Amino acid sequence: MLKKTFAALALGSMIFAGQAAAADYVIDREGQHAFVNFKISHMGFSWLYGTFKDFDGSFSFDAEQPEASQVEVTLKTASLDSNHAERDKHLRSADFLNVAKHPTATFKSTSVKSTGEGTADITGDLTLNGVTKPVVIAAKFIGEGDDPWGGYRAGFEGTTTLKLKDFNIKMDLGPASQTVDLIISVEGVRK
Repeated sequence: MLKKTFAALALGSMIFAGQAAAADYVIDREGQHAFVNFKISHMGFSWLYGTFKDFDGSFSFDAEQPEASQVEVTLKTASLDSNHAERDKHLRSADFLNVAKHPTATFKSTSVKSTGEGTADITGDLTLNGVTKPVVIAAKFIGEGDDPWGGYRAGFEGTTTLKLKDFNIKMDLGPASQTVDLIISVEGVRK
């Protein structure tokens, strides 16, 4: 009887330990510990950098089983900021993001595949400018741990390159400006 009790306790603790390993996080946008930035060539002469200031999201992360992780983000396209008011007005127009018709962009992961120590490819559906396409974000785990305010955090960075034509962006600034790089840095607070 004592053997059965110990076996049941051991099995129960293993099950609960496995469940405790996965955790849900809210992206810390309020504390400004999350960024969705972009970089695009300006006709092959220079780089244009910008950011989206208004977005939120969440992720589920299990360091032992990264393939079980999930990500969801919603971004307000009108929050685009390239540090130039007239350019931003143009980027928000129907020539580019058409924010009046498509005020949000969303990303929802469909799979996570470990690619090495602390790296993974996050595949998901990106909806931008009314078009949904699968994209792959090359992600890197930065770190996790307790914060000074009694919370627990985890952070990641990721990059992907989008073809503008894939998302029905019709403006053509020449061959050097056909793609845009997204650079994403997020820190999440465990729920």
